[in-house]
Amino acid sequence: MPVSRREAPPDAFGRTAREYELGRPLWPEELLDRIVSDLELRADAAVLDLGAGTGKLTRALVPRFERVVAVEPDDAMRAVLREVVPRAEARRGSAEAIPLEQGEVDAVFSGEAFHWFATPEALAEIVRVLRPRGALAVFWNIGLEYPDLGEEAEALIDETMERGGMPGLPRVLSGEWRAPIAAAGFEELREDELERELVTDREGWIANLLSVSSIAAQPNEDRTAFAARLRELVPPGELRRRVNTVAYWTRLRD
Repeated sequence: MPVSRREAPPDAFGRTAREYELGRPLWPEELLDRIVSDLELRADAAVLDLGAGTGKLTRALVPRFERVVAVEPDDAMRAVLREVVPRAEARRGSAEAIPLEQGEVDAVFSGEAFHWFATPEALAEIVRVLRPRGALAVFWNIGLEYPDLGEEAEALIDETMERGGMPGLPRVLSGEWRAPIAAAGFEELREDELERELVTDREGWIANLLSVSSIAAQPNEDRTAFAARLRELVPPGELRRRVNTVAYWTRLRD
């Protein structure tokens, strides 16, 4: 979830907190297991979920680690997080002002958020709160596809997203977020990906679309009309969802 929401209205994501929680997919357990093992993170570690949103990644970290802190600037998002992941320490904060002491955590995780705050200032804060040889792991879901949609629904989605400018996706795909990581003193990034086919229903599908930055930033009346038109075009029932999850992780150099 974005922490320094450059190019998006400050309330764009908070007003879609419930849609975000309903529509965004959970992170794949097998990919997380692989990363945790590769980073040699122990169960007694303290970790931070930065830009936690409603806790989609947080809830996967809680069973794995003794202490999980979830930092999210938006009040509405954080309220949902507290509701669904009560075991996590939910705190208000930003990537440039993380509410933790120096060297307080062993690892920083971020799901669907790092591209919004990949700046030297934010990386300096991440390094500050990490212990020596601390880890950083970032995740994205790329290319959400719904093979069961008709052409008219696909055209409506494309048009609506283009109208919103799609501020986040180009930043992810460009890889511009890599340079600040290297400059902050981290080792070379390791990476992996996992393709999945999930099943959702119509309302979960619509909720996911409404939570995407290019649509979340649009006026409420436009979003409401968009959702209503989708309900006309797509009948109730199950929809297949193809998701490609990409992950990158590293450690601080000695």
